[in-house]
Amino acid sequence: MDTNRKWKKEEGILEAILFAMGSSVEITQLAQVMELEIEAVKEIISGMKDYYERENRGITLLELEDAVQLCTRPETYEYLVKIAKVPQKFVLTDALLETLSIIAYKQPITRLEIEKIRGVRSDRAINRLIEFNLVMEVGRLDAPGRPLLFGTTEEFLRGFGVKSLAELPMLDAVQVEEFRQQAEAELSLDI
Repeated sequence: MDTNRKWKKEEGILEAILFAMGSSVEITQLAQVMELEIEAVKEIISGMKDYYERENRGITLLELEDAVQLCTRPETYEYLVKIAKVPQKFVLTDALLETLSIIAYKQPITRLEIEKIRGVRSDRAINRLIEFNLVMEVGRLDAPGRPLLFGTTEEFLRGFGVKSLAELPMLDAVQVEEFRQQAEAELSLDI
């Protein structure tokens, strides 16, 4: 990094860890491994992000709730595609987006609760979201039959460019009504 930076050695260590892991690593785990205070690790992360941005580097640090991941900058995507061939992209239909938004806002939530909100069966939508690694099983409800509970994944946060669920926009009553009408329209098409 920068030669006059306070944490030069630690930046290199952090960069190596994140590169080798290839996925997000909790900041508390980084602090423990590097034998630093959490605030020091956060300061290092902030400095690295600033450096990558200022120097227009091809990589950046993505913060996801209490974790951080080394990843490529979105501006480099077109070049990555040329070298790595076309990565598998998934298409989120209206039904998938609706189901995903219900899970994101109401998690943890059961399939039955999702279907009650949507007014239609949601097995297929939930299974596709699991395939796309946007949703996962997060446990079981302590109720008769012990139904599965679903929640979003880190891939969901990455894909939608938010650090945590708290950053999701608030829905107003009009949007909720539009969701209900779309679900009813889907139900009439399924019959």
